[in-house]
Amino acid sequence: MSLEKIYGVHAVEALLRHHPKRVKQVWLAEGRSEPRVQALVELATQNKVAIGQAERREMDVWVEGVHQGVVADVSPSQVWGEAMLDELLDRTEGPPLLLVLDGVTDPHNLGACLRSADAAGALAVIVPKDKSATLTPVVRKVACGAAEVIPLVAVTNLARTLEKLQQRGLWVVGTAGEAEVSIYDQDLTGPTILIMGAEGKGMRRLTREHCDYLVHLPMAGSVSSLNVSVATGVCLFEARRQRGAKAKTKK
Repeated sequence: MSLEKIYGVHAVEALLRHHPKRVKQVWLAEGRSEPRVQALVELATQNKVAIGQAERREMDVWVEGVHQGVVADVSPSQVWGEAMLDELLDRTEGPPLLLVLDGVTDPHNLGACLRSADAAGALAVIVPKDKSATLTPVVRKVACGAAEVIPLVAVTNLARTLEKLQQRGLWVVGTAGEAEVSIYDQDLTGPTILIMGAEGKGMRRLTREHCDYLVHLPMAGSVSSLNVSVATGVCLFEARRQRGAKAKTKK
């Protein structure tokens, strides 16, 4: 079985905490001994993961990106299939929040969206199998550990998946610049699927046709739109805010 290299303190630490059996060896740059690296060493030792040392120049060849002097050899990334959605929904309590990324191909954006989705309490992130970024070392590094916690679900037919989720009682809210309703005026407290389209192109036609509601992000400055990962964070935390406010009113 071929191994992949995951790099960065947060990404490696998250793997050791949540999926230690996937970590085969941790490599540290010579001379790294600060407290957070020592904590990572203790975590690896607790999980009986081998620790080695390497020169920074050698590690620079292993990975493309800022590795922070920490690299791990791990078993291949886990991308879940559609069946995972039913399992997640069956065991969740309260109204679920799902994020769909329709055509987001940049791994940095995917990593940032995974991080925001986890922080906002989303149940999973859904992407189409084709023309979409998937889990890579870059994604894991940008996600700062979120890629090891929140499920990334790749589906063959996104429109069909949305139909199935609607049949389970979820409402589909798509983002579009020309929509009349603001994200701040849309009720996001129920079972919700939030769809973010690719930068520039937005949602695909079939995806758009399966939306129950369309919303936009009000822009006050001179720019016409936000980076998709920034817009995703704003929308997810608006849902989080609404749900928190509703919970307080019930007390």
